[in-house]
Amino acid sequence: MTDAHDAADLLPLLLEQERVIQFDSFDVGDAWAVGSRLVELGNARRHPIAVSIMFGDQRVFHAALPGACADNDAWLENKFRVVRRFANSSYAVGTRFRANSRDFSTDSNLDPNTHAAHGGAFPLRVRGSLIGVVGVSGLAQRDDHDLVVEVLEEHRRTHG
Repeated sequence: MTDAHDAADLLPLLLEQERVIQFDSFDVGDAWAVGSRLVELGNARRHPIAVSIMFGDQRVFHAALPGACADNDAWLENKFRVVRRFANSSYAVGTRFRANSRDFSTDSNLDPNTHAAHGGAFPLRVRGSLIGVVGVSGLAQRDDHDLVVEVLEEHRRTHG
């Protein structure tokens, strides 16, 4: 998506997802459940993805499905840095830049080799506080984002 108008239309939806997808608690058991569900859906859909969940600097879940490679892990790290820096999903950050007719890689003043504002990394919030990040890499950015949102929404409905 490169059209600023389309990005401006999409941004409120992405921010609403972040507002709604929060938890009363989220521990390593929840990380295992969410990560395992992402792996389950990825396998069922034959997605060549890497999945990772971080609490701060601690990786509490990681998996690579058939077809994923080390580049997917690097993309996850770069997306995670964006979430930690901006406290928004990597897709929302990139979309906000596009909505303002700006290019993240040149206008953010961040190294594009270490920061990627592409879809797939989503903030984990407990009662409004950012406690971690969950991410997927290996699909188109919208598909990475949508898969994470699908599983987090499902987990929120079933586990609060």
